[in-house]
Amino acid sequence: MLHLDLSNVTPFLPSGWRTGEEKGLEKAHDHVLNGTGAGSDFLGWVRLPADYDKEEFARIQKAAEKIRSDSKALVVIGIGGSYLGARAVIETLTSNNYNLTRKGGPAIYFAGNGLSADGMNEVIEQLKDIDWSINVISKSGTTTEPAVAFRIFKALLEEKYGKDGARGRIYATTDAKRGALKGLADKEGYEEFVVPDNVGGRFSVLTAVGLLPIAAAGIDIEELMSGAREEMETLSKPGMDNMAWQYAAARHALYESGKKVEILAGYEPSFRFFAEWWKQLYGESEGKEGKGLLPASVEFTADLHSMGQFIQQGERVMLETVVRFDKAHTALTIPNDPENVDGLNFLSGKSMAFVAEQAMRGTILAHVDGGVPNILITVPQRSAKCLGALIYFFEFACGVSGYLLGVNPFDQPGVEAYKNNMYALLGKPGYESQKAALEKRLES
Repeated sequence: MLHLDLSNVTPFLPSGWRTGEEKGLEKAHDHVLNGTGAGSDFLGWVRLPADYDKEEFARIQKAAEKIRSDSKALVVIGIGGSYLGARAVIETLTSNNYNLTRKGGPAIYFAGNGLSADGMNEVIEQLKDIDWSINVISKSGTTTEPAVAFRIFKALLEEKYGKDGARGRIYATTDAKRGALKGLADKEGYEEFVVPDNVGGRFSVLTAVGLLPIAAAGIDIEELMSGAREEMETLSKPGMDNMAWQYAAARHALYESGKKVEILAGYEPSFRFFAEWWKQLYGESEGKEGKGLLPASVEFTADLHSMGQFIQQGERVMLETVVRFDKAHTALTIPNDPENVDGLNFLSGKSMAFVAEQAMRGTILAHVDGGVPNILITVPQRSAKCLGALIYFFEFACGVSGYLLGVNPFDQPGVEAYKNNMYALLGKPGYESQKAALEKRLES
């Protein structure tokens, strides 16, 4: 289904580089597939496209239909992996302007992923005089950003519908057994879906975490899972023909040769949040122990007019991975201008897809000539099935890449540092001594 082109990587590496990576890839593949490496408690995503909870899946579909029938808006409350995957899929398959272009389904607003009062009030303003629901996504229910957002939106929902009416419009995706949100959901009778213990947030898009908002947007989640399942079966086979092995090997070899940044480039505006999801996936998985490629992203062709200069001639620290969708959803032809004021009549009668394709091909060659290795991933089209395959490909390749790098791809100990400082400065009980020490540092 997917196609990987490494022809613009090989000129930057010594001959035989693939063979040199093979032994490490075999070991990394075994770690991912058989749970023989660090972080094996978090490999629930590996077989997920085939082994997911079918009863819960049916409940997700039923809940999504209810939301679509009784709500003009759905507020999805979550941060990091609790929202990026869902937003990535919804926008990639529909539009980066989903709320303006949707047909028949609810507007979807993402909240709880920051602490901006202006951003929160903007969403609140959109909910006036319409029916709406909440999907709150948190394993613990105590993470500051989503917990604050849920407190605010729950109060507004209860004010509008009363406590009884509100509880039928709140869907909680949380831990199966414990946590503040689990306790509240049980007490209030919210419909509940599970954040699996063995699936980390950045790998959770194909669980209830991502599937409920995606289904509420009218996307066929059965097709999404079908594409992921096909890719799972393909990538389970070891060997250098494995596309995930090739991608992981190329990234690792380039990293070892001195590259420090991987830029993910797309040519569709709707791809923006897929790139944001990808950045969390690889950044949290590989960025530890002083190691890892820095994941960055650009939106072409727009960013060719802002970041293009640096990519072309800046410090040679980067590689570029391009995701290309082979078929556009719609067609548009460039008209003829009798006066030819802009000098573009040589494009008359040509499709926008043709122009975009040549822009991509020309850009790749220019960047390669400028010393930027290029990995090209071609996806047949922007469909649920193809995107499911792309999601699983990046997830599997990420696990292999992390082990190849020599880190645990499934923990994120570094994120606790900022959280502890934030809790202390906010005055959370138990952080008193840390609060005093931090305030002293800030005053000096």
